Amino acid sequence: MRCVIARFPFDLTKGGVLDSMKGVKPETVTGDSVVIGRRLYPVKQVGEVITRQDRRDFTGGEVTRAMTRLGFTCRGAEESAPAPLPLTPLENASAMLGEPLQPAAATG
Repeated sequence: MRCVIARFPFDLTKGGVLDSMKGVKPETVTGDSVVIGRRLYPVKQVGEVITRQDRRDFTGGEVTRAMTRLGFTCRGAEESAPAPLPLTPLENASAMLGEPLQPAAATG
Protein backbone atom coordinates (compact mmCIF):
# COMPACT_ATOMS: atom_id res chain seq x y z
CA MET A 1 0.00 0.00 0.00
CA ARG A 2 1.34 3.40 -0.90
CA CYS A 3 1.16 6.07 1.79
CA VAL A 4 2.77 9.44 2.40
CA ILE A 5 4.52 10.12 5.69
CA ALA A 6 6.37 13.42 6.18
CA ARG A 7 5.84 14.26 2.48
CA PHE A 8 7.69 11.10 1.36
CA PRO A 9 5.90 8.18 -0.35
CA PHE A 10 6.30 4.69 1.11
CA ASP A 11 5.13 1.32 -0.16
CA LEU A 12 4.21 -0.50 3.04
CA THR A 13 2.86 -3.99 3.61
CA LYS A 14 1.62 -5.56 6.81
CA GLY A 15 4.32 -8.25 6.55
CA GLY A 16 6.98 -5.61 5.97
CA VAL A 17 5.95 -3.71 9.09
CA LEU A 18 5.93 -6.95 11.13
CA ASP A 19 9.44 -7.78 9.88
CA SER A 20 10.73 -4.25 10.59
CA MET A 21 9.39 -4.30 14.15
CA LYS A 22 10.63 -7.81 14.92
CA GLY A 23 13.10 -7.62 17.80
CA VAL A 24 12.35 -3.95 18.55
CA LYS A 25 11.64 -3.40 22.24
CA PRO A 26 8.55 -1.18 22.77
CA GLU A 27 9.11 2.14 24.48
CA THR A 28 6.75 3.34 27.18
CA VAL A 29 3.45 4.41 25.63
CA THR A 30 2.50 7.97 26.56
CA GLY A 31 0.20 8.82 23.65
CA ASP A 32 -1.25 7.10 20.61
CA SER A 33 -0.19 3.50 20.09
CA VAL A 34 -0.41 0.60 17.66
CA VAL A 35 -0.62 -3.13 18.39
CA ILE A 36 1.95 -5.07 16.37
CA GLY A 37 2.00 -8.77 17.08
CA ARG A 38 1.31 -9.02 20.79
CA ARG A 39 3.09 -5.78 21.69
CA LEU A 40 1.89 -2.21 22.10
CA TYR A 41 4.19 0.38 20.50
CA PRO A 42 4.03 4.19 20.47
CA VAL A 43 3.08 5.29 16.94
CA LYS A 44 6.07 7.61 16.74
CA GLN A 45 8.46 4.72 17.48
CA VAL A 46 6.85 2.62 14.74
CA GLY A 47 7.03 5.52 12.29
CA GLU A 48 10.71 6.05 13.04
CA VAL A 49 11.53 2.38 12.48
CA ILE A 50 9.53 1.84 9.28
CA THR A 51 10.46 5.16 7.60
CA ARG A 52 13.99 5.57 9.00
CA GLN A 53 13.14 9.24 9.58
CA ASP A 54 13.49 11.31 12.71
CA ARG A 55 10.22 11.17 14.63
CA ARG A 56 10.07 14.96 14.69
CA ASP A 57 9.60 14.92 10.90
CA PHE A 58 6.14 13.30 10.89
CA THR A 59 2.97 13.30 12.95
CA GLY A 60 1.47 10.44 14.88
CA GLY A 61 -1.67 10.86 12.81
CA GLU A 62 0.18 10.06 9.58
CA VAL A 63 1.50 6.81 11.03
CA THR A 64 -1.83 5.94 12.66
CA ARG A 65 -3.66 6.34 9.33
CA ALA A 66 -1.12 4.15 7.55
CA MET A 67 -1.18 1.44 10.23
CA THR A 68 -4.99 1.43 10.30
CA ARG A 69 -5.14 1.04 6.51
CA LEU A 70 -2.75 -1.92 6.79
CA GLY A 71 -5.07 -3.58 9.31
CA PHE A 72 -3.25 -2.91 12.58
CA THR A 73 -5.19 -1.94 15.71
CA CYS A 74 -4.44 1.62 16.76
CA ARG A 75 -5.36 3.17 20.10
CA GLY A 76 -5.71 6.76 21.19
CA ALA A 77 -3.87 8.19 24.16
CA GLU A 78 -6.87 7.57 26.45
CA GLU A 79 -7.06 3.88 25.52
CA SER A 80 -3.32 3.33 25.84
CA ALA A 81 -2.99 4.72 29.35
CA PRO A 82 -2.67 2.12 32.10
CA ALA A 83 -5.77 1.62 34.22
CA PRO A 84 -5.67 3.30 37.62
CA LEU A 85 -5.03 1.08 40.59
CA PRO A 86 -8.13 0.08 42.55
CA LEU A 87 -8.79 1.84 45.85
CA THR A 88 -8.05 0.11 49.12
CA PRO A 89 -11.05 -0.48 51.41
CA LEU A 90 -9.98 2.48 53.57
CA GLU A 91 -9.63 4.79 50.54
CA ASN A 92 -12.97 3.58 49.18
CA ALA A 93 -14.77 4.23 52.50
CA SER A 94 -13.13 7.65 52.80
CA ALA A 95 -14.17 8.55 49.24
CA MET A 96 -17.75 7.43 49.92
CA LEU A 97 -17.91 9.61 53.05
CA GLY A 98 -16.32 12.53 51.23
CA GLU A 99 -13.65 12.85 53.88
CA PRO A 100 -9.95 13.19 53.08
CA LEU A 101 -7.71 10.42 54.36
CA GLN A 102 -5.84 11.34 57.52
CA PRO A 103 -2.21 10.26 57.73
CA ALA A 104 -1.48 7.69 60.40
CA ALA A 105 -0.25 9.13 63.67
CA ALA A 106 3.47 8.80 64.12
CA THR A 107 4.49 6.62 67.00
CA GLY A 108 7.70 7.13 68.66
